[in-house]
Amino acid sequence: MSAPFYRVPLLSVGEVAFLLYKQTCMKNVPRMCCAPVYVISSSEILGGKILHVTSVTLSNPAEKVAYLIIFHILFVLFVWTYWKSIFTLPVQPGKKYHMSYADKERYENEERPEVQRQILAEIARKLPVYTRTGSGGIRFCDRCQLIKPDRCHHCSVCAICVLKMDHHCPWVNNCIGFSNYKFFLLFLAYSLLYCLYIAATVFKYFIKYWTGELTNGRSKFHILFLLFLAVMFFVSLMFLFGYHCWLVSRNRSTLEAFSTPVFQNGPDKNGFNLGFVKNLQQVFGEEKKLWLLPIASSQGDGHFFPMRALCEAQNPLLSNEEQWEDDGIDEEPHDSGEAASLAIERET
Repeated sequence: MSAPFYRVPLLSVGEVAFLLYKQTCMKNVPRMCCAPVYVISSSEILGGKILHVTSVTLSNPAEKVAYLIIFHILFVLFVWTYWKSIFTLPVQPGKKYHMSYADKERYENEERPEVQRQILAEIARKLPVYTRTGSGGIRFCDRCQLIKPDRCHHCSVCAICVLKMDHHCPWVNNCIGFSNYKFFLLFLAYSLLYCLYIAATVFKYFIKYWTGELTNGRSKFHILFLLFLAVMFFVSLMFLFGYHCWLVSRNRSTLEAFSTPVFQNGPDKNGFNLGFVKNLQQVFGEEKKLWLLPIASSQGDGHFFPMRALCEAQNPLLSNEEQWEDDGIDEEPHDSGEAASLAIERET
């Protein structure tokens, strides 16, 4: 007599994907390409385990339904935000930031650095560009042949300039920037809630197995696996999500946190800080009903960002001496007779 169907050992979709992930990465395929498969497979394994635990440990049907409904809501939001983070393409600067053929030819044929600098300054004068290189020059990408908008950086992995680039994330195999930063934040938030929910619902059964109240040995393994994996991911995600929440509250990107943006009057780490509420609205938009959904609602088009003192003067920096003293930045006088060197920013 054949064994009952429910006793036949079957691998879940997530476990099969995880095995494929291991086999693929052993064949010298770049690990960043396998990372999305690994994340999805790990979440699906967690889902399979928690379905087994709820079916074995819970006897009340209403409690089972409530557990599974909340679980699947978090799971759908988690996968949705992760999908949007992966497949939302990074936005590149518009055509007006690219050099025309005549300007490019004039720039490349000129050998004097100071004249090249003047050419870039003439082109940038027509654009809403306020940030500069460390030496005060126009931020120019020699690989993309364009003048970089404020907060735009060149990604060496994607080989393009990305508007408001935050970082290149191997776990989504994509550049995190203006177009998908909101989706990335929501992905971290729902991943955190997903792991927290699993750990919280499993913990009491872990205590029961530990004290001997429940004796199902197979379920014991699933509960130990769920608790360990959920807590491990929760701790790592908590620090990452907390760090990005701090960045949003200060209106900074990861790159700007490590390298202070330079304006016409010098560096200012708070140059884009408009206050907590406006900083939040710049990422999530003004419609609060869309804040928790992975739907594009960020303000602007990524080419220009309001600055703290733009309304007070044409210069985007505050002419406030106390702010410079707090930041510990002392400007050195420049010799007017010294020839200015060409400043072309090369980012990786």
